[in-house]
Amino acid sequence: MKTEQAWINEAWHKSLEKTLRNTARIGSDFPHASQNGVYQLAEPSWWTAGFWPGMLWLLYQESGKEELKALAEECEAKLDEVLHGFVKLDHDMGFMWTLTSIANYMLTGNETSRIRAMKAANYLAARFNMKGQFIRAWNPWSEGERNEGQAIIDCCMNMPLLFWASRVSGDPRFAHIAEAHMDTVLKYFIRDDGSVYHIVNFDPQTGEMLEGLGGQGYAPESAWSRGAAWAIYGLTLAYHHTGKEDYFQAAKRVANFFLSRLPEDSVPAWDFRAPDELRSLRDSSAGSCAASGLLLLANQSEGGDADVYRAGGERILKSLYENYGTWNLPEEEGLLLHGTSNYPQGTNIDVPLIYGDYFFVEGLARLKGCGPFYWE
Repeated sequence: MKTEQAWINEAWHKSLEKTLRNTARIGSDFPHASQNGVYQLAEPSWWTAGFWPGMLWLLYQESGKEELKALAEECEAKLDEVLHGFVKLDHDMGFMWTLTSIANYMLTGNETSRIRAMKAANYLAARFNMKGQFIRAWNPWSEGERNEGQAIIDCCMNMPLLFWASRVSGDPRFAHIAEAHMDTVLKYFIRDDGSVYHIVNFDPQTGEMLEGLGGQGYAPESAWSRGAAWAIYGLTLAYHHTGKEDYFQAAKRVANFFLSRLPEDSVPAWDFRAPDELRSLRDSSAGSCAASGLLLLANQSEGGDADVYRAGGERILKSLYENYGTWNLPEEEGLLLHGTSNYPQGTNIDVPLIYGDYFFVEGLARLKGCGPFYWE
């Protein structure tokens, strides 16, 4: 039986090994979901554009392999067309520039990267609806679409870009907006039992909360597991940046809900309240994201709570490594099988997802103690 550190080191080595192989084909492009063993490449404007370079930075930090750094910097440069083009920017600027420009600035002090991230933070802050106290999600991507009143739980993970911008600039306005958005999350997204809404629709003129929507979950009142993962991690990060106790308590409530609903192998169903016949469909990306968030939450907690959250995060990551990893599938580019992107739309179901891979590697890095971590 392997010791804990042995499987962690083994998983890290295999992730590095496979990623190095993948660089030969993917290079500085933007993988999204794997189909038939091959990562499909998305446009630089797609919300997942930061996860491949983010993973390259994580693996570079520990390995020192300069080719990973070079590709991550090439990815970052390619995002300039999106940043300066403006029209394709939406709420996911945090995902994109935290894992590229903030990562680069943290690790190398690159001044161009700092400026890129500050520009992204300014654009993200400009999406703030003052009446509703939320960052608007999406844009009207199709004719007649109206979503100017929508906010989503995923956006918790974009707030670290704003907290970072206040820290490096000395201007508190960015953090004020991030905190106001997170207060809205507390008020409208987190249910008493710790489950969460994916989408909340507000009246964009008055700020009145109109309804919760199912989004990528099974139904409005169901429990989409990746939404819970975004909430665990995002609320814990908000607590990290502000010290606000309400965020900490909410993070623990969602974490307790998530852990209590895990199946025997500790990897979540795509929706904890989906009908029985659909609950066998897993989302490994929800598992890896939640695991990294749980490990940070453990570091913020004390006593028995810290033990519970750390054990939960480790248990998820170990199961992903042993039961969902593609280490014996050389033809598969993804690291983790059985991710579910958007079940209601029927897209990328039961496939590897680049964000699942990223958070798996980040979770391993937390277990190994080899930060820094760009959200912090």
